[in-house]
Amino acid sequence: MSVQSAAADVDVDLRQLFASLARNWLRIGLVVLLATGLAFAFASLATRHYKAETQVEIAPRESIYTRPASNNNDTDKPILDEQGVATQVQIISSNEILKQVSQTLGLEKLPEFNEALDMSALSRALVLVGLKSDPMEIPTEERVLKKMHEKLNVYGVEKTRIIAIEFSSEDPKLAAAIPDAIAAAYIAGQGAAKLESNSAAADFLAPEIADLQRQVKDAEAKVAAYRAQSDLLMGGNNSVLATQQLSELSSELSKVRANRAAAEATADGVRRALQNGGSLDAVPEVLSSDLIQRLRERQVELRSNIADLSTTLLGNHPRIRALKSQLSDLDAQIRSEAQKIMKGLLMQAETAKARENQLVADVNTLKAASAQAGEQQVDLDALQRDATAKRQQLELYLTNYREAASRQDRNYLPVDARIASKASVPSEAYFPKVGPIVGAAFAASLLIMAIVTLLRELFSGRAMRPASGSRFERIDEVAMPHVAQAPAAKPSVRHEPAVFQEPVIHQELPEPAHEADAEPFATAMPAMAEAPDVVAMPATAATEQTVVEPEPARSTLGEIDIERAAEKLISSGAARAIFVSPEGDEAAASAILVAREVADAGLRVLLLDLTASGAASRPMLDSGLFPGITNLLASEAQFSDVIHADLYSDCHVIPVGTADPVRAMRAADRLPIIMQSLTTAYDLVVVECGPADAQGIGRLTGDATEVFLSMLEADDEVTQAAVKLIENGYPDLTLVTPLGHEPPGNPVPGRRTAAA
Repeated sequence: MSVQSAAADVDVDLRQLFASLARNWLRIGLVVLLATGLAFAFASLATRHYKAETQVEIAPRESIYTRPASNNNDTDKPILDEQGVATQVQIISSNEILKQVSQTLGLEKLPEFNEALDMSALSRALVLVGLKSDPMEIPTEERVLKKMHEKLNVYGVEKTRIIAIEFSSEDPKLAAAIPDAIAAAYIAGQGAAKLESNSAAADFLAPEIADLQRQVKDAEAKVAAYRAQSDLLMGGNNSVLATQQLSELSSELSKVRANRAAAEATADGVRRALQNGGSLDAVPEVLSSDLIQRLRERQVELRSNIADLSTTLLGNHPRIRALKSQLSDLDAQIRSEAQKIMKGLLMQAETAKARENQLVADVNTLKAASAQAGEQQVDLDALQRDATAKRQQLELYLTNYREAASRQDRNYLPVDARIASKASVPSEAYFPKVGPIVGAAFAASLLIMAIVTLLRELFSGRAMRPASGSRFERIDEVAMPHVAQAPAAKPSVRHEPAVFQEPVIHQELPEPAHEADAEPFATAMPAMAEAPDVVAMPATAATEQTVVEPEPARSTLGEIDIERAAEKLISSGAARAIFVSPEGDEAAASAILVAREVADAGLRVLLLDLTASGAASRPMLDSGLFPGITNLLASEAQFSDVIHADLYSDCHVIPVGTADPVRAMRAADRLPIIMQSLTTAYDLVVVECGPADAQGIGRLTGDATEVFLSMLEADDEVTQAAVKLIENGYPDLTLVTPLGHEPPGNPVPGRRTAAA
């Protein structure tokens, strides 16, 4: 048979782990108090250090009235970006400024900055043994600068143009004086740099201006000479005369051409009217003639007279005929006058044509002259641009030179920085802070001691428990009561050596039945249905065997002890022993003791644990994480997987198991088949049913079955359970008690002595 190892994965028992803090509270408290006291002593005896801060604003200091003319249109924008402020921070903390402050305040004479002035005996001893460098080997100036850098902190305030200068010292007055001196030295240095830059600019501009004056004079002379040589006469709008004349002639030519075209068109219209006999009234030039207008008026007057006379006279009347003759003469005169107008228009067109030809010739002449003047103008413009650029540069240099010279003479050079806030003498030391130091020491020591205690508990294994593998609640180990007394004489029983063989099942196990069929099995295991999801926890190790004072054996209701129960089973040849424990888990010790007693006699014994809490199997296996009867019923394991060896005897045991109890109860119909197979393989099968009733053990009984009622005290509960079993078909009920039993003195080799 293959027996599963008792080893299993483990988890951390958090309750046990954190309980170690309460068990070790005295040691933790002593260490925490010691650390807190040391921190308080250090904070109380340490040298006080004071810190002061000076703020410098980087901003333009130039007034609008003294600002250079070239910058009058500039707005007050930040003069430095983030990188520029960082640069000024480095300048403020530079060695040059710190040297000036050190010399001004005489810091080399103070032991705080010059360690060599007042060395303690301990420091001298460390120097002698070579554990500390000799400060005398370092120059005094370098020692002072090193100390100043350690105590100085210069930084730019975020999102501002403020630079903060912090300095710490043992002397509060010195802590305020040094940052103010550093800020003043910085501003003085910036002013000196600006003065130097202004002087350098003036020295540079003086010779440059003299040179530019000479160059401007030469450039303007070249412009005048070239203009005279090329005969480039300038007309209106600062343009060459030839180009201006060409433009004027082009405009006049356009007008002449327009007049000629208009005259020709008008003359052509008059000609067509005369040739076709049409009306001349549509020609504007004809109508505008004064003579024709008078003739037209005379013509209208004659037609009016003819019309008046026609009312009284006939058409051949002499007066009418005379008027008509005059009217015909007027028409002839009008046409004659129109021909004259046409001839005048033709003459006007010919005159315009002649003028046009003359203008075209003049324009062509001026085009050649203008092209030549344009080429010459390009060269002249280049000379003029050169002269203009030099003159502008000269004027700029003259302006800058006058400004630099005036600032140098008046010694007015505003620095783009000012002290925004001077340092005040601190009244409270920034180090050491007794409260925070003591509080930090207390919290840190408490945390460290808690971690150390938890780690010790974790590494010792006391906080470990087997990993979750079953669904039962944690229970205490079943106490095995006993009395030190002489063991009763046992009959000599001869049996064959116990040879275990696998149970043989001669028929197929039925499939799990409906939940309604599982009621008898649920009665035998009453707590399984109530807590199917509870995780089983490992039982504690067997306690050491103790010897107590003898206690008189009880004879209430005719109960027997463990040895007599074992003798009864051996002598009767029983194949099954059913134990009912109405008093709960503690009374389940009877089944364990009887099974071990019979196994020690040489019989092949198996204990089947059907309790809800595993009270019968846990003391035999020291764990509840083994597969058992629930796994077998749920078809999750075979017989070889659920049968395990008792750690303290030759008995075998099937524990409760780790499968779902609800699923296992559905296969309650398999229980009689399992019992039959076990009785075939073993001489005796002991079944611990817990507080079951007669109906609950009905599936477990069979041929050669003995029913025992385990009891610790003869109370009403035990009496009522016994009466119910007798009344329900078990008249041969035997009461057995584990009290007064003492285990054999020679345990199985290789196994521990059981407390049970």
